[in-house]
Order: sequence, then structure tokens, then C-alpha cells
Amino acid sequence: MPDARAAQGTKPGTTPEGTGGGAAPDAAQEVRSLSFEAALAELEGIVRRLEGGQGRLEEAIDAYERGAALRRHCEHKLAEAEARVQAIVEGPDGAPAGLREFRDAG
Repeated sequence: MPDARAAQGTKPGTTPEGTGGGAAPDAAQEVRSLSFEAALAELEGIVRRLEGGQGRLEEAIDAYERGAALRRHCEHKLAEAEARVQAIVEGPDGAPAGLREFRDAG
């Protein structure tokens, strides 16, 4: 008798609803470990594949979920960078004169 998951079009270890409950903890941790540049490059690749419209629906949904996690990660990294840049204190001549205290929000 065939595996019920196969008949429903799901992968072993997943529910019929797919990964609708969000990214797995291991996947979320892996995304958090990426640099901004690596996450952005992966996100760009996902966008190109999705725009191409080739592939299975379930793969597209998985890619979209991964892309959403990568987008949030990139936004977080950009916000951190912006806060660090804003912490630079300019002197009277416009040149950086030092840093004011920076507190990491995360």
C-alpha cells in the first residue's frame, strides 16, 4: 500500500498542510546564521525561480516560505546596520568625531 503522504503530495515528516506552521526551528536558526549578503543572494535566486513559474506548486510554496524568512532576516540586518550608522557622531567639520553609545536591540 502506498504511503498516505505520497498520495497527498506531501513530503515524509510533514503534514498534509505542508509547513504552514512556519519554518522549522533548525531552518530558522540556519537563516539567522547567514550574512546579509548570503541571505540576499539566496533570496534573489528564489525570486528568479518563482518568477520563472517552473516547478511544482509545493516546491514554490516552500520556496516562498524560505524567501519570506530570508526577507525578514535581511530587514533585521539592515535595521541593525542603520542603527550602527546612526550611532556615528559627526564633529563640527562634518567628519566622524566618535561614536555615541550603541545598544543592540536584539
